[in-house]
Amino acid sequence: MVFVPRGLPGELVRVQVVEERRDFARGELVTVLRGAAQRIDPPCAHYAEGCGGCSWQHADYSLQLQLKQAIVVDQLGRIGHFPYAEELVRPPLGMLEPWHYRNQARFTVGRRFGELCFTHRGSHRLLRIEQCWIVHPSIDAVLRVAQGRLADIQRHIHQISVRVGANTGELLISPALPEIPELESGQPHLEEELLGRRFRLQPPSFFQVNTRREQRDLPSGIQRAWLPLPANGLSMADLLALLVVDRLSPDPADVVVDAYSGVGTFALLLAPLVRETVGIEEARSAIRDAEHNARDVPNVRFVEATTEAALPSLSVRPSAVVLDPARAGCHPEVLRALLATRPARIVYVSCDPSTLARDLRVLVDGGYTLHEVQPLDMFPQTYHVECVALLTA
Repeated sequence: MVFVPRGLPGELVRVQVVEERRDFARGELVTVLRGAAQRIDPPCAHYAEGCGGCSWQHADYSLQLQLKQAIVVDQLGRIGHFPYAEELVRPPLGMLEPWHYRNQARFTVGRRFGELCFTHRGSHRLLRIEQCWIVHPSIDAVLRVAQGRLADIQRHIHQISVRVGANTGELLISPALPEIPELESGQPHLEEELLGRRFRLQPPSFFQVNTRREQRDLPSGIQRAWLPLPANGLSMADLLALLVVDRLSPDPADVVVDAYSGVGTFALLLAPLVRETVGIEEARSAIRDAEHNARDVPNVRFVEATTEAALPSLSVRPSAVVLDPARAGCHPEVLRALLATRPARIVYVSCDPSTLARDLRVLVDGGYTLHEVQPLDMFPQTYHVECVALLTA
């Protein structure tokens, strides 16, 4: 098997092999001899220069969604050993306009001229960026002002983060850039809105990157709205939250644990629908943000700890659990704790189909039933895919 970036299924291409292993090889695309019908010309000039930011611009968006579904099916079958993977995985929920969606960008400051850069694909070599086709227009506006003006600070600032509240208009540039006075920077936090609730975010705190709303109907896979829907449309982050709530089917008597809770997103959105929610999060900045965000919600509390440390020792037995771990998936102790306490429903949110498949196999072997896996395209033009899986005891 030879892995070839920027190729598409069914194409005839000329490839240069750059790495050979015992059971696979890696190649670089040299020439497309016969292209796929769904190959398109990437709109971004930096794509041709080798930018490593979004590697699927050459594929029509409908094909991107098909490939992401196929990836999830493959991982569930090959790693999770689910023989009926194709029946489990639903068609992905995608964007209507899959560009200019990303609300956060991190630029590396070049050493020689203080330029704002990304990196070349597969390396640490810097690539000066003039425009990015997947970031929110407000981030591109910052890039246009700041590009080439950071030579005096590059010795003590290695990276610059720019974050925008797509639904609040707030901007956060970190760290402060006094050398560019026309750019307000160094803000301690910003606020972003999700399904009618505002969330404060400090620079280190994680939040979903795709919050730009589009005028769209509620997908048929979500049974009911559950929460107030924004009048100006739905973002992919809104859809993700609605999907989690819908699959959890909250009951007023439920005690829900939001594991890996970040700034409290799912815990706070679920709180009006259940008796109590408990968020577990190890990042100090996220916990501070979560407690601020929950200041008007009496039935939410947060535990600052790793999920593997806190979940087995909770004073309450959850009736439902939301899992949203990092790419590495759940710690084995988390899975053991779930099998010991056996909450009736588990909704697993994952940004990595391979670790999702691994963890779902453990839970199913422990007695849970896996009902479905719903992919969402939170990251168009890239190979990344988000999934929401439902399990019941």
